[in-house]
Amino acid sequence: MPRALPRPRSPLAAVRRWYEEELHWPTTGTEPVELLTGVRFDVLEMPADAGRAVLRRLPYPGPVALLRPAHGGKRPQDRPKLLLLIAPGGAEELPGILEWLEWGTLAADLTARGPGGRMPAPAPPSGCRPSGGFGAREAAGWVRPPRPGYEALDSLPATGIGAGIGDGGGAPDLVRLVSAAATECHRARLGRARNGQSDRACGAQPLAFSYASRMSAGTRPRSLTL
Repeated sequence: MPRALPRPRSPLAAVRRWYEEELHWPTTGTEPVELLTGVRFDVLEMPADAGRAVLRRLPYPGPVALLRPAHGGKRPQDRPKLLLLIAPGGAEELPGILEWLEWGTLAADLTARGPGGRMPAPAPPSGCRPSGGFGAREAAGWVRPPRPGYEALDSLPATGIGAGIGDGGGAPDLVRLVSAAATECHRARLGRARNGQSDRACGAQPLAFSYASRMSAGTRPRSLTL
């Protein structure tokens, strides 16, 4: 009687095992594998062109992922996104920080994933196959992968004297990070408008930099800067 051969282990199982056993990050029980946000980390999400500019401006050492829609297109929602992993609680703080910085009109460009949310699980740096499967709407890859034992950086808001410096080995706090991200989202939107790429689906186009960005650019008295 022929003996049944063991079924090969799914590459998705290896992806899930790496996140759950190496990083201790919770995942969904679905295929493709997704990471649950709001538990070990939240996610700050922005267009990829703006995100790259933020990484050039700030010493951000945390994990960063690139998110691409499975079916590319010219619509604003089809553009690649950059995902910056931040400390849990940051997603809840984002709307208030944007209002405080007078960047409320950028809500469609600069968003966050927190409790109850999820993100596609990028392929681990160990060489496992990507976790995106047939019919997946998004696929992600690590620009800067996490390290085993990684804890989300302490990037929750701080205000007052010294705000924006951060205490996590040079990492920016959330206020400084959001300020830089909002400014770069605005610049990227203006650049796309000059190139004839409409962002009307993302809301009205601001005609000038916000009060906060003008302060950061040095066009306000230094005593008023962040």
